[in-house]
Amino acid sequence: MMSATTPIDGVFAHIDANRESFVARLMDYVRHPSISAQNIGIREVSALLVEMLKGLGMEVEAVPTKNHPMVLGRRGADPSKPTVLLYGHYDVQPPEPYEEWLSPPFEPTIRDGRIYARGVGDNKGQHLAQLLAIESHLAVTGELPCNVIVLLEGEEEIGSPHIAEFVAEHAARLDADLVVTSDGPLHPSGKPIVVFGVRGMASFDLVAKTAGTDAHSGNHGGLMPNAVWQLVHLLGTMKRPDGTITIDGLHDPVVPPTEQARAAAAALPLDVEGYKAAMGLTALDEPTDRPFYERLMFHPTLTINGLHGGYGGDGSKAVLPCEAVAKCDIRLVDEMTPDQVLDAVEAHVARHAPTVKVVRRGGMLPSRTPMDSPYTAPLVAAVVAARGVEPLLYPSLGGSLPDYVFTKTLGLPAFVIPYANADERNHAPNENLEIDLFIKGIRTGAALLDQLGKMTRRG
Repeated sequence: MMSATTPIDGVFAHIDANRESFVARLMDYVRHPSISAQNIGIREVSALLVEMLKGLGMEVEAVPTKNHPMVLGRRGADPSKPTVLLYGHYDVQPPEPYEEWLSPPFEPTIRDGRIYARGVGDNKGQHLAQLLAIESHLAVTGELPCNVIVLLEGEEEIGSPHIAEFVAEHAARLDADLVVTSDGPLHPSGKPIVVFGVRGMASFDLVAKTAGTDAHSGNHGGLMPNAVWQLVHLLGTMKRPDGTITIDGLHDPVVPPTEQARAAAAALPLDVEGYKAAMGLTALDEPTDRPFYERLMFHPTLTINGLHGGYGGDGSKAVLPCEAVAKCDIRLVDEMTPDQVLDAVEAHVARHAPTVKVVRRGGMLPSRTPMDSPYTAPLVAAVVAARGVEPLLYPSLGGSLPDYVFTKTLGLPAFVIPYANADERNHAPNENLEIDLFIKGIRTGAALLDQLGKMTRRG
């Protein structure tokens, strides 16, 4: 083993020396299905995690919820040291369609320096990296540099329906100073990132029903209202061709980004033409003058996820549809809430198409941590120590994670530091994780604990 000049050097040497063992343990872990949507393997994997955390000397419990349990563990209670809450999720997406997998989804296979398996990137490989970082500190020094809480959820892939209730009920057991989530991919360039926020989401259906049955488009056309046209006209009142969302009151709570956040977004590497080519686009969506990353971070969106009604089979059918459904979502930015947004949608629909029904499908609050947080510098230093490169700083992600339970319910700063490759294919067949990035994730997790251990806990 290499000679170490500091404790973290020894921990890094331990991680490098145990590379093959750590990879084998990840492959063993992802062999166990834990599909929350189908309730397959959840109890078994939560029990496996309890034993894993016990092996790290943690006080640990699989805490019941109304559906799948939360695995909650803790080690350390030094009041002079910061406490970091490491969040992840042990549930995975369903693997279907099986026929598109090059190897079975729960038989992990190594090809070209990557492990292919369902859940290897999202999220088992990433939270296992955090656990192995803890283990590596204990193996080298016998103690942890700071206090650690581990929270592993079993329902993230079905929308985290019970995490808000759980966090509120168990706030005293989650008394951390900051939260770090390792989930999602690195920047497409391969550079590491530190994320300070996520957008929220509100989902809803618009249901138009104009008659008791579909009808002949000739015999009844011009007499019977067409449900699809009713939705098309309504949707046209909700967003203009120039990209402006025209739902009254929707934007009222929006807090503009700080100059620091705008500058960070503007500094991110950008290849618009490469993005367009990869997506098969000839142009970006309106408004064309809005900066690329500002679209993803600082503005709400209105998306029609699907529009269904009438005949959709081969050939033609002269039918006048009596019912149509538009499935939609709105991405939220600080300080929007799902209830506020859905109230605005219902009021808009009542004015423009009062016979159309709005069906609320739930949502998730946005989350934002100030970029000038006192924990920003140690997190950046940890990435540099582990990987030798400065991370990119993301004011926000375009997608949604349940970070709001930490920032809004617990009042804690929350950060996302992903470890997976940008082409991890999470939620798709042939999900994968680069082995080198898995090892770098363990190193980053170890450096994170080391950097936090150098801080004096803020009162």
